[in-house]
Amino acid sequence: MNQSERRQYLIRRLLDEEPRYREIGTPVDAQEQKRLLRSLMNVRMPAMISEEFLQVQDEYLTEATNEKGVTDFSELEPIEEGIYLWQGDITTLRCDAIVNAANSGMTGCYVPCHGCIDNCIHTYAGIQLRNACAALMQKQGYEEPTGQAKITPGFNLPCNYVLHTVGPIITGELTEEDENLLASCYRSCLSLAEENGVKSIAFCCISTGEFHFPNRRAAEIAVQTVRDYRREKSSHIEVIFNVWKDIDDEIYRELLG
Repeated sequence: MNQSERRQYLIRRLLDEEPRYREIGTPVDAQEQKRLLRSLMNVRMPAMISEEFLQVQDEYLTEATNEKGVTDFSELEPIEEGIYLWQGDITTLRCDAIVNAANSGMTGCYVPCHGCIDNCIHTYAGIQLRNACAALMQKQGYEEPTGQAKITPGFNLPCNYVLHTVGPIITGELTEEDENLLASCYRSCLSLAEENGVKSIAFCCISTGEFHFPNRRAAEIAVQTVRDYRREKSSHIEVIFNVWKDIDDEIYRELLG
């Protein structure tokens, strides 16, 4: 199969899987096909699927990521010892682990083609990631508390692992508890990463998007927490601060000198 054939196969299988979608046709336009496929993956509840589907999906996602372009962590230059800053799509970064800003349900974003990092990571990891997260949550038996972390394989992402953490949601004025919970997200991810032999980890800007944590204060907490952890633990884990927006790039460059 070529990429177009893989995409149409995946769309048909996902439409056939859900009776209410079976009357939906496959668009002719490639971009519309991509949007429909992502939407179907986003709304699909955790469930097993055939090995044939997974094989085609994995081939499709690998090619899709290669088309976007993969950046290898080894190509980056540190901005200070053990700490890097990189602006780009975190789903295209090849390193040991990336961090996902998850919600308390921990199984990803179900809004079709939503722009949050949770949606993007689950889309390009494949449906195996949602299934793995659902299994973790079923075993746990309750929603994920803010400030803690879980680890899963990266599946079709260039990274080996994904660390999932729930940051604080800001609905009014920022509080000391909010700040402590955000710092806990970073410490929990670093600790869990090292427990699993992770040597390099890329942090997104936890809580600054849909969760409305002020960008500058979030960055200050992130940088200070990572510096403190590496010093206090004599840790050699290498940390990449991944930013997407120009404003975050400017803030981190200022804080990291």
